[in-house]
Amino acid sequence: MMKIIPIITLLIFFCCSQNPTIKNDNSLNSETKKFHSLLDHEWKKNVEEYPEWATQLGDNRFNDKLNDASYGKVIQRQNKTRKLLERIKDIDRSALSVEDQLNYDLFLNDVIHGIAGFEFLSYLIPISQMGGLQISFAGISNYMPFKTIKDHENYIARMKAFPKKIDQVIDRMKRGLEAGWIPPKIVLDAVPEQIKTQFDDPIEESPLFKPFIDLDRSISADEQNRLINGLKTVLQEDVFPAYRLLYDFFVEDYLPNCRESIACKDFPNGDSYYQYLIKGYTTTDLTAKEIHDIGIKEVSRIKLEMKDVIALSNFKGSFEEFLIFLRTSPEFYFETEDELLDAYRAICKRADAQLPRFFGRLPRLPYGVKAIPDYQAPASPTAYYYSGSHKAGRSGYFMANTFKLETRPKYEMEALSVHEAVPGHHLQISLAQELEDVPMFRRYGGYTAFVEGWGLYSEKLAEEMGFYDDPYSKFGQLTYEMWRACRLVVDTGMHSLGWTREEAINYMSRNTAKTGNDIEVEIDRYIAWPGQALAYKIGELRILDLRKKAEEKLGQNFNIRDFHDVVLGNGAVPLDVLEKHVNQYINSNAN
Repeated sequence: MMKIIPIITLLIFFCCSQNPTIKNDNSLNSETKKFHSLLDHEWKKNVEEYPEWATQLGDNRFNDKLNDASYGKVIQRQNKTRKLLERIKDIDRSALSVEDQLNYDLFLNDVIHGIAGFEFLSYLIPISQMGGLQISFAGISNYMPFKTIKDHENYIARMKAFPKKIDQVIDRMKRGLEAGWIPPKIVLDAVPEQIKTQFDDPIEESPLFKPFIDLDRSISADEQNRLINGLKTVLQEDVFPAYRLLYDFFVEDYLPNCRESIACKDFPNGDSYYQYLIKGYTTTDLTAKEIHDIGIKEVSRIKLEMKDVIALSNFKGSFEEFLIFLRTSPEFYFETEDELLDAYRAICKRADAQLPRFFGRLPRLPYGVKAIPDYQAPASPTAYYYSGSHKAGRSGYFMANTFKLETRPKYEMEALSVHEAVPGHHLQISLAQELEDVPMFRRYGGYTAFVEGWGLYSEKLAEEMGFYDDPYSKFGQLTYEMWRACRLVVDTGMHSLGWTREEAINYMSRNTAKTGNDIEVEIDRYIAWPGQALAYKIGELRILDLRKKAEEKLGQNFNIRDFHDVVLGNGAVPLDVLEKHVNQYINSNAN
């Protein structure tokens, strides 16, 4: 899993930026200039409208402001996007270069898909156990600079603006209650505590106070005292009361009125909404039933491989008994957080050394490994990737969950590391950000089927890199692949085919070596985030099919480094576009 804004969101919110080397070329025809001008205008306008994202990109001009999260602003943005569509269609695509025709198609198709989603009021659900102000705001200091007095004053200004944003979020939640756009109650148990931890501890222990604990030495003592006292006052008088307001509303008014059902189809026009999500996340026209059947087929295939690996381990017992053995044997678990994190770092170091064998291009941006914050960990998955930024001077991070160490088995660590770090998310996302000849929305956006499909493909590629050299680690890789195959079954089962939460949990328990805690957290993630989990296996299967095709067509001319550079060379793209790129590579290298 990774923390990245979906491509649809980026297109609607930010649109894109043009290549600055093209911008001032007087030889461009009028339609190309019009297209580039539109993209440039939308970027400049929207980067101001989304100051928090601008900060993440390394643009610090608006670090004293927060995004406007009001209902009125949502509607205003939707109306602007409809007008934007008219402006895009006014451009003559045939007059653009081949490269700009691809940019045009991606931009146009995603804006159209985004507009199609306006009928679904999912923006009236701004909080879940996986995301919302109770999680995201506490991490705002992770991507803000803290060097100068102005940097710290910007941070205080953002804290000061926080109560208004809380009011906006509560207003949207109230509208959601009225419109029937409310989340399932079952997955929200962790949210009250997530909110409460943001205001219930002493100020000095708050994650919001953390960046002021050790101020830059260039700031005088008097100024440091002024800034520290100013932040304490704002936290005490503005931020903590706002969180208390959110907590009281959530516990007293919102949670009791959330729905008992879990299915996406139980939203207003829910079947259409689920199919809309499937198309957005997988970039395909597959139906829920078709994906469900693919999942069942993959589960059967992977289970046979798992049984072969069990035989190699010399374990005497049934498949179910082997799963119990893996979940309960102390030899598979670390006793301390530091041991777990150090083991992840050692795996990543081994992976780093193998990259030149498999990739012609490698990213310049470094990455690190650190623990998911305590306030977030109980409802978080096993790990996720947090994108870095060259411009912002911020490394990428493989975020590992150290909560309940007895549920974090050693045998899954290799597969997880290569998925989240290299050659998975960090390598792919960083390479995309470093592309010089594509618009910004393609550098910083992400089609989930491509991004997560590549992450899952990387888990399988790791075997060629020398990983999984014992039966337990190999079984861990297979159980992660099985986990993604099971997702196809349980996500569609719950949201379209009438499965209960308990049926989904039992299905995952029978077929994977994931621990009980992990399984429940994951199932609740699928309930809260319909369709997203389908992208992994659908994307991986397409990449594997394309590699197989390239190997068969090219024979001795096939080069793994070249193939990977083609797959990653255009950033994240829809699966049909990826197929065109690979076919071009095959045709140009065939005898």
